[in-house]
Amino acid sequence: MKNISILGSTGSIGTQALTLVRQHPNSFRAVALAANTNIDLLEAQAREYQLKLVCIYDNKRYPELKQRLADTPIEVVCGMEGLCRAAAFDGADTLLNAVVGMIGLQPTLAAIEAGKEIALANKETLVTGGALVMQAAREKNVPIYPVDSEHSAIFQSMQGGTPSQVRKILLTASGGPFFGRTRQQLEGVTVEQALAHPNWSMGKKITIDSATLMNKGLELIEAVWLFDKSPDDIEIVVHRESVIHSAVEYADGAVIAQLGVPDMKLPIQYALTYPDRMDCGAKPLSLFDYGSLTFARPDEETFACLAACREAIRRGGLYPTLVNGANEQAVALFLEGKIRFLQIGELVTDALSLRVPQDGLTLEGILEADRAAREFVRSRV
Repeated sequence: MKNISILGSTGSIGTQALTLVRQHPNSFRAVALAANTNIDLLEAQAREYQLKLVCIYDNKRYPELKQRLADTPIEVVCGMEGLCRAAAFDGADTLLNAVVGMIGLQPTLAAIEAGKEIALANKETLVTGGALVMQAAREKNVPIYPVDSEHSAIFQSMQGGTPSQVRKILLTASGGPFFGRTRQQLEGVTVEQALAHPNWSMGKKITIDSATLMNKGLELIEAVWLFDKSPDDIEIVVHRESVIHSAVEYADGAVIAQLGVPDMKLPIQYALTYPDRMDCGAKPLSLFDYGSLTFARPDEETFACLAACREAIRRGGLYPTLVNGANEQAVALFLEGKIRFLQIGELVTDALSLRVPQDGLTLEGILEADRAAREFVRSRV
């Protein structure tokens, strides 16, 4: 029995993880859950899984949730302090961090400090705090298992050799809804069009990131930290069918890939059961149904976010924090209808012009760089 704390329990990853808990009651038990604002679903989850602790990140929703659960022994907490308490909860063996955005960093560090295994679906944890997180994990001997489908595929493919034998990582990308379009064709993109992903069902922020290819840029940075590789050792391949989730090329030229239908249950479950496998209810892959698979190079000129992320990780330091913070703010403004689609990439790129201290790789330095990037974007609108 593995006891799990889930941050982001009402989102896509969180709800699918709880489906796995429901399907395998002798293998998993949810003991602590956290969500941002959705108190209706969070209350239902708290009651179904008979939790010990529940966190609502939005402080304004805390009184109502506490009142709703007053007839239960469940402890209700809120805010960043509550997220960290849920992440490091005494009764949990593993933290599944599936929150969206920069807020995932501090709870991950808290869980590592408490010696919890980490199943990581919050890529911003490593984008902004990769050096801190990986060092803390090494010191505490805490494993970090990737949940993103691409990083899970890389992790699975690396079981075929040793890290030192890896020559190159092939990081696949769906290309989003606007693959093949020019900047001119993207001038009038609406929010609704940007939210229409061809293969995956995700939250709004991640779906917009997929449309701008920012998501792939963040995954590039995450892969650098997870697999201890240079950004030049990671090749991004647009693969529209999302069947090959990523691959690894070894020193002898062999390429090992992980394939499957687009379904997040498999990487979620593998992060929780590694090295064991069990049925997760995913549809079996039939290559005959696809007929052919296609591959293309990404257009980093049109999709400027990807180029900005590559430049940020090459510079290192706090630059990945800058592009991430700028993107989070720009995406929020786009969803509110305050900026155009192409402005997201422009603002993310321009954030690289901000000056950051060379010795700022502390939690306080990261938070300050994030604040500065968001303020920069707001000042440009």
